[in-house]
Amino acid sequence: MAADNQGHRAGPFKQKNKSHKTGRHRSKSQIDTQHKGRVNAKSLSKRARKELNKINRRHQAHQRRQKRRDEILSKRRCVGGRDTAPHLVVVLGLYEECTPSHIVKHLLECDDNLVVYPTNNELIFDVSVPRFNKRFTFLCPPNNLSAILDAAKVADSLLCVVSPTEGIDGWGETCLTCLFAQGLPATTLVIQGLSEIPIKKRSEQKKQIQKILERRFPEQKLYPLDNAQEGVMLLRHLGEQKLNVVRWRDTRPHLMARNVTFQPSEQDNTVGTLKVSGFVRGCALSVNSLVHLPGLGDYQLQQIDMPPDPCPLNSKGSRKKGKGDSMAVDTEEANSMEEGAKVLGVADPSKQESLDSEAIPDPMEGEQTWPTEEELAEAEAALQEQTQKITKRVPKGTSEYQAAWIVDSGDEEDEDDDSDEDEDEEADGMEGGSDEEESDEEKASIAETDDMEYETISITEGKTVHWDDNYDEEQETAMLEKYRAERMNEMFPDEIDTPTDISARKRFARYRGLKSFRTSPWDPKENLPLDYARIFQFENFNRTKKRVLAEERQSTAEPGWYVTLHIANVPKSFIGDHDARIPLVIFGMLPHEQKMSVLHFAIKRYHVNPEPIKSKERLLFQVGYRRFTACPVFSQHSLGDKHKYDRFLPKETMTVASVYAPILFPPATVLMFKEQQDGSHSLIATGTLHGVHPDRIVAKKVVLSGHPLKIINKQAIVRYMFFNREDIMWFKPVELHTKWGRRGHIKEPLGTHGHMKCIFDGKLKSQDTILMNLYKRVYPKWTYDVVNTRHVNLTPAILDDQYHSRKIAEALEIDME
Repeated sequence: MAADNQGHRAGPFKQKNKSHKTGRHRSKSQIDTQHKGRVNAKSLSKRARKELNKINRRHQAHQRRQKRRDEILSKRRCVGGRDTAPHLVVVLGLYEECTPSHIVKHLLECDDNLVVYPTNNELIFDVSVPRFNKRFTFLCPPNNLSAILDAAKVADSLLCVVSPTEGIDGWGETCLTCLFAQGLPATTLVIQGLSEIPIKKRSEQKKQIQKILERRFPEQKLYPLDNAQEGVMLLRHLGEQKLNVVRWRDTRPHLMARNVTFQPSEQDNTVGTLKVSGFVRGCALSVNSLVHLPGLGDYQLQQIDMPPDPCPLNSKGSRKKGKGDSMAVDTEEANSMEEGAKVLGVADPSKQESLDSEAIPDPMEGEQTWPTEEELAEAEAALQEQTQKITKRVPKGTSEYQAAWIVDSGDEEDEDDDSDEDEDEEADGMEGGSDEEESDEEKASIAETDDMEYETISITEGKTVHWDDNYDEEQETAMLEKYRAERMNEMFPDEIDTPTDISARKRFARYRGLKSFRTSPWDPKENLPLDYARIFQFENFNRTKKRVLAEERQSTAEPGWYVTLHIANVPKSFIGDHDARIPLVIFGMLPHEQKMSVLHFAIKRYHVNPEPIKSKERLLFQVGYRRFTACPVFSQHSLGDKHKYDRFLPKETMTVASVYAPILFPPATVLMFKEQQDGSHSLIATGTLHGVHPDRIVAKKVVLSGHPLKIINKQAIVRYMFFNREDIMWFKPVELHTKWGRRGHIKEPLGTHGHMKCIFDGKLKSQDTILMNLYKRVYPKWTYDVVNTRHVNLTPAILDDQYHSRKIAEALEIDME
């Protein structure tokens, strides 16, 4: 019994584990033992605030869900309501035969209680729907891609109309490609004309079109529009659908111009005040901030007025206003708007944003040369010689174009009389008596020709138009050279031949050798060009972006208000070139977005366009709300502090394009176009804004190649890399490598004709090639230009019929031969 009371005792072989080593600090158990349960009052209060019980945690989660739900409902209700901007719907036809205005008129006739307000623009339709307590603005842009992209920048919804037979054609595919790259708003697919298809084939045809659209819109429903009931259902869907978030647009105030007037300045007739009226969207607009006019640039505001709402929400309903009384109502509303306008704010010069875009003026501004009067006279005389008029004797009724093809009977015919007579004699000898065998019809036609009446007309020799007038032999030759250069660059990347007429140390004086392209140091502030003195740079761009997007700015006009902007010092030529059919979209700018810097765009090439695009070639950029031309520098999209320069735009991989341009805070979408011979612009690449970093190092790589003449174990005598002894001594510190992976260096030159002895880390093969890598930093050129982009014809390369048919067949799972 005594042994049982003592219990179990551990033996000598009991396992003993290692104790945890806390290091220099005390463990938690030691701290609790020393404190003996005492807790600091400050830490106790913090713990009480952080640690919540189960009921409070559940209540906190419920509050988060409720807050998120309220935000979604407020975003949905902030468009189309009584105190908000109308729901802007852009109607887009995805096939060339579509007429968007017919679709809108069909919607306006679906309900008798709709209130249609007259507008000055035939492409804008304002309507109030009392049944849903909503108001809409339908915009029908013309079949111009630039107008469609501008309209989609401010659209709340996009109404895409598809064909009942083929769905989407090549034009629709290219439009959707650009819209997806720019930022697609909420989209609704509509089909009209399905009722004309026989009933037995209607369901099958709709399924096929739905299957074609699944490639672009996998979760979208196809809405028919053939009667009034379907029109009402479509209006209900447009008013209740979830709106997409386009971040680069929603972070800036913007409006679509509804009324545009120009008031010349009293001091200078070439400039004046541009008055633009529209609904503010996005976020609040300040009178002291800058605004961007597409095609012109950045301007300051003088004043913001608030005229009466041109299309108020009418919940009771009223009759439609017809075409006859719309003009009378327009004049009355215009007068009342001018009289009842309320001044919201006047610009304060002390708080207004500056228009200075460069740090210092151009130092070469005063050294421009102008042509003299003699040179101008010579140029005018040469122009007159080119367009001199000549007279010709032609049959009566011949046009100037036809007369250009008729060879004049002059001295040239006299000079060739002898040769013509000889040819006629030879022909007579071979044919024998062919003249005697002429038919009566031929003799009659010859007689009619002799009796034909002639007249003398004068034509301009320099303006003669032929079928191949647009053919440019130099341009075709240059394009052929570009194709060959791109092919050679793919086969032998970065390899160039060492020049024989100039020493290599002079030709590659700006190049340097690197031990490792990834780890070797390179100072980004070393030997900067003069253009870098004109740009702005942030100490920390990401921190500045967060601060600018998060700070609360002074608001003069809230979103949803109908306002009139007074834009100061706008050139008079703008209102003369303004086309009311193309939507005018004005964006309010964030701080620092008028200043110049180096912008980098992460882009990928559009697969349809096979044309080679060389680096530093002028292209058209659409970055967010800006549209400008520049000559980009392409580089690899890689990690590290150095990035390899690309001579051509790659076809499959992402690349980075660097240009001098005004600062823009990401996110922002990018579209790149190239101008063709006929003046149109084809889509080249799409992407996003990568950042604003002037310190990004773009290194151009050149590879000098040599061939082994004699190989002795690890040593080799190399030739054809250099052609004189001084060049070998100059590039002796640079490391060598071969195509088969050997690495080495130059030991000494041999003779005076460019032969050198090299040592490698292994034995070479006779078919191996010795290479030397040299690098030079490349900077973009100051080629930013916004003046030439006011009226551009953006017509991207439309997909050919075979490509489009193949895509449709893939969607329908049809095996095409």
